[in-house]
Amino acid sequence: MKRLRKERGWSQEALAHEAELDRTYISGIERMTKNCTITVVGRIAKALHCSMGDLLD
Repeated sequence: MKRLRKERGWSQEALAHEAELDRTYISGIERMTKNCTITVVGRIAKALHCSMGDLLD
């Protein structure tokens, strides 16, 4: 997720806004201190215009 976010030149804040999530939640996911539901994975994938599988690689 972090790689895809950075490839797009987005901050955590920008991704959080697009996915309608809190920036601290995005940070926790990237640092692997937060687990997320499949629903959240879907929202992040939609925001990044990628598949959910791309986020899991």
